[in-house]
Amino acid sequence: MNSFLYLIIQIINLFEIVLIVYIILTWLVNFNIINTDNRFAYTILDGLCRLCEPSLNFVRRYLPAFGGIDLSPIVVFLGLWFIKSLLIEYWPK
Repeated sequence: MNSFLYLIIQIINLFEIVLIVYIILTWLVNFNIINTDNRFAYTILDGLCRLCEPSLNFVRRYLPAFGGIDLSPIVVFLGLWFIKSLLIEYWPK
């Protein structure tokens, strides 16, 4: 059963990395460093958007608006960290 726990933790870690890459790429697009007219950049960003936006939108529904600051990635990271901690602590051994 520990192998299944490690698989779940690795999937959560992979999602965290994808979320970090998505956040950095959206910053680069917003500061006009990466142009989305480039087909390759658009495809990468679209794929990451489809992976990350459902969890971010779920959190955005419950967070109040803070002007131009989006705190949903921080909440998602804290939630993923909490889930990993719970799995490690309460997983039957």
